[in-house]
Amino acid sequence: MKYGHGHALAVTACFAAAAPTFADDSFRCGSKLIVTGMTQAEVLQLCGPPESSSEESLPVRSGSQVVGETRTYRWTYESYGATRVLVFDQDVLKSIK
Repeated sequence: MKYGHGHALAVTACFAAAAPTFADDSFRCGSKLIVTGMTQAEVLQLCGPPESSSEESLPVRSGSQVVGETRTYRWTYESYGATRVLVFDQDVLKSIK
């Protein structure tokens, strides 16, 4: 069975739409790649201090019982005209929004 160029483009477009994006897993800070799993010290070394930051204490629960506390840090960077918010749980980068 032969398909024309239009079919190939449609298939390519479907795969491109279904392909995962890595916007939440990494971003470029200058020529350096920042990825989830990095520590705060590693990000500071590669990007310098964030333009803004905040921290929050959150309860850690086991069922309905509070068994501890964790600290979440949000650092904001401007990169290539886009704002990136890095979310750390304790010292480890968990997400990039």
